[in-house]
Amino acid sequence: MKKAYLLLGSNSGNRRQNLLDALQHIENYAGKVIKSSSVYETAPWGNPDQQNFFNQAVLIETHMEPTILLHELLAIERLLGRKRGENEAEKWAQRIIDIDILFYNNDTLQTEQLTIPHPRLHERNFALKPMLELAPDHKHPVTGKNIEHLAKNCTDTLSVTKIN
Repeated sequence: MKKAYLLLGSNSGNRRQNLLDALQHIENYAGKVIKSSSVYETAPWGNPDQQNFFNQAVLIETHMEPTILLHELLAIERLLGRKRGENEAEKWAQRIIDIDILFYNNDTLQTEQLTIPHPRLHERNFALKPMLELAPDHKHPVTGKNIEHLAKNCTDTLSVTKIN
């Protein structure tokens, strides 16, 4: 079994329920949820004129290879009502659910569709804070620095508040 850290985010509709629904679908279709962080309310990145996000990091065990896992996570997003592509005019648009692969084992991967580890993880407190709770000692396979170090040195000043 492979281990993957995912970041869930929602800022449209019932944000908490959207995260719960995503977790259930991940369990059903992508892999076993081993551990999850608290939920954090976070200021929106890139477009401040929208509702705050709820974010949560999760560790899953999966038999899927990274690109297959990505396709399954995108299918879960669609199942929950996420629309991508031509209908989504803004890069930082509001969304019912967003599921990103942050890490996959200690692997690195770069394809047209997927980069692992997530290429902007180290710049974003909304991802680092939940990961800090979940796996402070997890080492970034490119930088060699652990999550605790990345979180302490992140220059992102957007609000991230633990809500449960």
